[in-house]
Amino acid sequence: MAFTDQCEYDVRFEQGEHGLAALAAGGVRQFVIIDVLSFSTCVDVAAERGAHVFPYLWKDARAESFAREHSALLAGGPGSPYALTVASLSTIPAGTRLVLPSPNGSTLSFTAAEHGQVITGCLRNRSAVAAFLNQRTGPVAVIASGERWRPDGSLRPCLEDTLGAGAIIAALSGTRSPEAEGAVAMFEACKERLADTLARCSSGRELLEKGHPRNVEMAAELDASRCVPLLQDGCFRSVASPPV
Repeated sequence: MAFTDQCEYDVRFEQGEHGLAALAAGGVRQFVIIDVLSFSTCVDVAAERGAHVFPYLWKDARAESFAREHSALLAGGPGSPYALTVASLSTIPAGTRLVLPSPNGSTLSFTAAEHGQVITGCLRNRSAVAAFLNQRTGPVAVIASGERWRPDGSLRPCLEDTLGAGAIIAALSGTRSPEAEGAVAMFEACKERLADTLARCSSGRELLEKGHPRNVEMAAELDASRCVPLLQDGCFRSVASPPV
């Protein structure tokens, strides 16, 4: 099914695991994983402060064992001061090793790592991520994570992830696939009201109802961060980005 790989273009966009696999089959070796509410934003906030963030797929006893094996704290674990919230991560000390479980962003990060370089991007670090990638050659795949519908596990494409993808794609050089152009168009349409859009979308409303307004507020802070979280040896660390 070569027609799904967008191989004619430098900048490609897809959603979820199947979309990632389709673009990887087209030879992409640079991936940007977008999970705006809240994995990517949380990684950005923690890595910006110098933390080392280990993505992990499950939030159960396996995560506790994984954290012990890597001499790391487990976000949401017993006695841990950290969780998948920007409020808890905004004061994390540099050098902290943290396992951050997430069924969406973490899963795609692991999958993409099988094919090449992985960066996690969001609205906060979109210019920094784009500047980093614009210094490199080869096609780039920007992947909106979406989330899994319960109970059947099917993909729900999320507005906020498409906005984050479109924001980064808008700053990338090179030719864009029609799918990538569509994500940019959505971002441009909402650019002047990102905070309101994220607060009113389904994922934003869920976080607000659960008492996590800072996750939504900080996720909407366009270009607030110069962090480029690159997955190296199984964990995200911030790497230097050229001036925007």
